[in-house]
Amino acid sequence: MMTDFLTGLELNKNQALQLLNLALNIKQQPQEYSQALAGKSVVTLFEKPSLRTRLSFDIGINKLGGHAVYLDQQNGAMGSRESVRDFALNIATWADCLVARVNHHSTLTTLSENSSIPIVNSLCDLYHPCQALADFLTLQEVYGDVSKLKLAFIGAGNNVTHSLMLLAATLGTDFVVVCPKGHSPDAQIVKQAEQIAAVNGASVLISDRVEAAAGSNVLYADTWVSMGDNTPLEHVKQTFMPYQVNQTLLDQTGASCVLHCQPAHREYEITSQVMDGTHSKIIQQAENRMHAQNALLVSLLNPNYL
Repeated sequence: MMTDFLTGLELNKNQALQLLNLALNIKQQPQEYSQALAGKSVVTLFEKPSLRTRLSFDIGINKLGGHAVYLDQQNGAMGSRESVRDFALNIATWADCLVARVNHHSTLTTLSENSSIPIVNSLCDLYHPCQALADFLTLQEVYGDVSKLKLAFIGAGNNVTHSLMLLAATLGTDFVVVCPKGHSPDAQIVKQAEQIAAVNGASVLISDRVEAAAGSNVLYADTWVSMGDNTPLEHVKQTFMPYQVNQTLLDQTGASCVLHCQPAHREYEITSQVMDGTHSKIIQQAENRMHAQNALLVSLLNPNYL
């Protein structure tokens, strides 16, 4: 039984599919889950800014009958005012779960090692597993069997790339990362994904050639500069503009669906024409953050609903 959700690797193929099916049930029949977290308090801890993550967890927990407690750094940075270990030990005496959006993955592992309650990674420097769940919930709604898909991530290899790649490998989806040289995803995580994909009849390809995305069903864009990196977009525009998700790329690849985890920088990594176009499932994808996360919280805190 899953006790934490730190990387997404906690789920095998069957467990991932069960979680996605639960998310779909919660989305379609919310009244049946309105008390699934009754009496539960979930702390949502943020070291980084957020719109979708904060609201989707806060409102989602409320819809499940639970109590969300938002905690930012106004009372002092975690690890500075008091140790990460002491944060974990104290919060675990009151709360039933801790959802943490942090700067470093090591913070999550320290929280997990010192906590008796489930820890959920809502974003770190290496992974964004809740986003990947929402992404594949969206693809399941659009296509049904995601194991028949080819998914291409276009841009800079980052935490979103890592989680999307790992879940694609777990679910048997062919995955392509198209990025400029020097901006590839973490080599060790790529190796893990390749091993998982081989077991599930899928493939992982890393390329700096846009042509590698040909035949993809789905194109996925993300910002060229990760959160916390203050490099102006104009400074990387020359490097990344050939990798922009635009109508020409859509036509060239034959993709029928476009995703973006947002926030989006329109006319940089993606054009408004594509983002607002008929192939875009970006707002559906954003909505599904809440449903996927709700399924995760129900699985962790009230498995009787499974």
